[in-house]
Amino acid sequence: MYQIKRVKIGKTKQLEELAHACGEVYTATLVSFWRTVRKKGIWLKPKHLMRWHSSNTLHAHTADACVQSFFASLKSWRERRKTDTTAKPPRRRKWYFRIEYKRSAMRMKDGKLLLSNGKGNEPLVLDWPWTMPQTLVIRWTGTEYEAIATYEPCFLPVPENGDKIAGIDLGEIHMAVSHDGEHTYILNGRLLRSKRQYRNKLLARLQKKIDAKKKGSRRRKRLVRSKQKQLKKLANQIKTIEHQSTSRLISTLQKDGVQTLAIGDVRAIRQDLDVGSKNNQKLHQWSFGSLRHKLTYKAERVGMVVEIQEESYTSKTCPVCGKRRKSPVQGRNFCCTNKACGWKGHRDLVGACNIRYKYRGEMGIPHVVGADMAAPIGLRFMPHIGVARKEEMYLREAAGLRDHAEKSLRLHGYWFHLVTHYKRRNKSLQTSM
Repeated sequence: MYQIKRVKIGKTKQLEELAHACGEVYTATLVSFWRTVRKKGIWLKPKHLMRWHSSNTLHAHTADACVQSFFASLKSWRERRKTDTTAKPPRRRKWYFRIEYKRSAMRMKDGKLLLSNGKGNEPLVLDWPWTMPQTLVIRWTGTEYEAIATYEPCFLPVPENGDKIAGIDLGEIHMAVSHDGEHTYILNGRLLRSKRQYRNKLLARLQKKIDAKKKGSRRRKRLVRSKQKQLKKLANQIKTIEHQSTSRLISTLQKDGVQTLAIGDVRAIRQDLDVGSKNNQKLHQWSFGSLRHKLTYKAERVGMVVEIQEESYTSKTCPVCGKRRKSPVQGRNFCCTNKACGWKGHRDLVGACNIRYKYRGEMGIPHVVGADMAAPIGLRFMPHIGVARKEEMYLREAAGLRDHAEKSLRLHGYWFHLVTHYKRRNKSLQTSM
């Protein structure tokens, strides 16, 4: 895991030429590799193709990085086909490709980062107020080029006496639910799901208009640009929601003294699964990999240990008596089928609790929970709540809301509301947003 810095560097003729040169090296590598496999039956190694293909307009190590990226894709395909028989190897040619500079091609001078493009070629110069990075990759974002610099990580040391473990259950309705034996936190995914639903409807409406226009016409091009702009805006909003929500969860767990995260493994949930067109769309747009990645590097940055835990039967097993249900859980509440137990609780709470038990080797063993278990606390993302803060506080005071029922926490200019989702038998806490 590394730390990165992103800088927008615009679009220039030099960047276009360098990206095209990298695309030529990558394409030549791809064609030579598969042609050799087809005609000779030999799978060449990276060292062979790095000697074979180079470029007069690129630094030698930049050209080598293009070759290495092809073999990295090949390695990823080999690993993926172990679990996915439909995985395909890299075969698409590239007209443009990302530009990668290694430490040997970099030099700092007067606040400028000089990137060498080989002897006799003009270097690429970037304004750089930071230290020299380990590597730097320049890629196209759709509107301009972006420089992504990589630095060595600076993680906090793991405390030797910390042994508190939290289980995390990733979900499509609730982004993540964590349980550490005392507290349960729920990342509310309502806003994230609404953004995805709106994106699907927007894409369908715009694509219908585009298909009705003549190919190559100005109106069609205008609609395509509009579609790209709006989809990019929504993608940025989704990315922001995921970042802010995961940051809040990790900071909360850190304050509670959690040292180990056991994240449920849901990578194979979509394979050979057909649950209807609507549910298939939801499952295939569920970004659990992105959430797991964000939780992992943010937790490791503050000194936590992250483990991926296999989670079979964690949603069907009662966390109190250890009895496993035969039928799937219906609705959002779990009800134990053991008449002697009869425990009821939040469905995702059960998953997070059992993931923690499974990591500790205690799943299926009776535990003393239930009445002693704290009420789950939901973290809801409210992006525009800070605009009219005074009016909001006035409305809260007029409504007579209690401080322990709803608290506002500020994080990076955004407000998260802690809303109690757990309803007791005799009392139900009513909150008004």
